[in-house]
Order: sequence, then C-alpha cells, then structure tokens
Amino acid sequence: MNPVRLIARLDIKGENLIKGIQLEGLRVIGNPQEYATGYYNDGIDELIFMDTVASLYGRNNLARIVEYTSENIFVPLTVGGGIRSLADVEEMLRAGADKVAINTAAINNPKLISEVAKTFGAQCMVLSIEAKARGKGEWEVYTDNGRERSGKSVVQWAKQVAEMGAGEILLTSVDCEGTRRGFDVALVKAVTDAVSVPVIASGGMGKVQHLVEVVQQGKASAVAMADILHYRRAALPDIRTEADKAGIKIRMPEREN
Repeated sequence: MNPVRLIARLDIKGENLIKGIQLEGLRVIGNPQEYATGYYNDGIDELIFMDTVASLYGRNNLARIVEYTSENIFVPLTVGGGIRSLADVEEMLRAGADKVAINTAAINNPKLISEVAKTFGAQCMVLSIEAKARGKGEWEVYTDNGRERSGKSVVQWAKQVAEMGAGEILLTSVDCEGTRRGFDVALVKAVTDAVSVPVIASGGMGKVQHLVEVVQQGKASAVAMADILHYRRAALPDIRTEADKAGIKIRMPEREN
C-alpha cells in the first residue's frame, strides 16, 4: 500500500482563508498564503484550495493566490470551486495548479470529466463529492458547497466518474465537516470499496485517531485536514509521529524546513 498523503485543505472566500461547520457559518481565519507556507514548512504532502463561493458567483477567484503559492511552495496543489470548462482548467494550471477539483460542473455536464482527463491527464482530474447521509448506508451528492441536492447516489456517482477518467476523488462529508468528531468512515469505505482510484477523506478530523480510523477502516489513500491545522489543535510533525506509531505508513517529507 502506498504511503498515506497528508493534505491541508484551505477553503477560500475572497482573499481570506475561512472555516465553517458543515460548510456553513464561515469564519475568517487569516491569510491563506501565510497558512499554506506554514504547512509547507511543517512538511505537508499536498495542498487543496477551494473557492467556497465560486459556484454562487460563477467564477473562480483563486488564480492570484495560486500563482503566489506555486512560486513559493513546491508540493502538489489542487484547486477547486467554479471550474466549468477546459478553459477554466487551463487557467488554473497556468497559474500553477497541478490538479483541479470539479463538483457542480461535473454534475451538470459529466462529459467534462472525460474531457479534462483526455486533455490534461487523469492525474489532473479530481472529482469533488460533497456527501450528505440520507439513511443507513446511503449518501446523496450535493453541489454548490453543500447547498443543493443532486438526487444522485454518492457510491453510484463515484463509480461513474472513475469510469469516465477521474484520477482521484475528494470525498467530503458535509455532516461531519468542521465538527471535529471524526470522518464518516462508513461513507469513505463505501466509496473505496466501489472504485479503484485514490480517495481523499475530508471533513471531521479532530484528532489523530480519526486519521487512523479512516485509513485503517475506510481505506482512504489520503486525508484532508483543515480545522485541526488552522486552529493548531495538532502540529503536522506530531500527527506524522502518532500516525506512524499506530502503524499508518505516512510519507516523510524530503525537503528541509
């Protein structure tokens, strides 16, 4: 099994890093570039920038933040929010992104998934799924930052997008997001059992044990962290050490701080 990747997720509104609970009640945290630099220096494996209001306003405003980050930070960078076309993808890649995460536009136009994968490579095409529980063992896909129902089953949609060329799935539990009570392990396992592409678990990490559970039981390939890092509830070096003690194979940063 490949080492588990530790990913810092930074939700952006305008120029600010923000954090909410269940994708609502957004609170300003600070300057996203400062936080991203700190996580890079602490040895983060990857970064995810998500424009939380892009779907509402029809465009992604992250290009400038991405340009700055890519010039100073040298880990894979995924950008999502409001990406609707190949031209939008190209703009983000030119700004310095390595991958794009697409949710709403893929629901509205599933062909976009295969178009992005064919044009830029499957490794570039991250399918973002925002999931809400709708009964035992059932989850529904939501769009527009967890606001709109799609009527689609998360597991069936995950299978479809993997077949269409998505190289990775960013799976966010809206129910758990920001709660610090742990990931929806059953959700993650349902998706990892259904697809062969890597799945990033997102939403709910409040302590290292939550990472251990979602990797060992949910079979997540990567873990996206926000609240636990932004509020310094745990430092990255300590997270690595504790995960390693629990038997989780973690990537070790090769760069010097």
